[in-house]
Amino acid sequence: MPKELPPIIVVNSASSAGGTTIARLLQKDLPDVRLLLGVDTFLDALPDWAVRDDVGLHFGADGVVTVDSRYHDREDGWYRMLTVLAASGQPLILDEVLLDGAAGQERLRRLFGETESFWAGVRCDPEVAEERERKRPDRIVGMARDQAERVHAGIAYDVVVDGAQEPQESVDAILDALGVF
Repeated sequence: MPKELPPIIVVNSASSAGGTTIARLLQKDLPDVRLLLGVDTFLDALPDWAVRDDVGLHFGADGVVTVDSRYHDREDGWYRMLTVLAASGQPLILDEVLLDGAAGQERLRRLFGETESFWAGVRCDPEVAEERERKRPDRIVGMARDQAERVHAGIAYDVVVDGAQEPQESVDAILDALGVF
């Protein structure tokens, strides 16, 4: 009998570190059907006018992203909704950029309640991520470097992979840590 997987798999990475690519490949390779959601889905769900300072989210010209309690209040509702979805039988992969590091992980764990989660960290050399960032029109140069350590600070992971390696190698390491292989 195959091992039962946790309903929520969190893939946390800095901007341009490869987290989304890895999460998409993981979704394809897992033996169950999972929705792939996360911070970008949440931001896309907000009206265009709301993604600015008046909701507690600020993208600095230097790439530094800051949030405050107004943003966290909205985001907490988002995570509560996702937890209900996962607990009701729809497994999830959350593609995240936890700007608050360990405090963000603790907040999510509190919101997940009894719903089991698995945590994968995607680390990437800041120079590699910054090079990717420069090639992407939807990034502010500086985000990758600012977030490289910040999003991982103090987080307890079940597995950590290297976003600079071939994405499938990272996915295979995550699947191994999940006991899928």
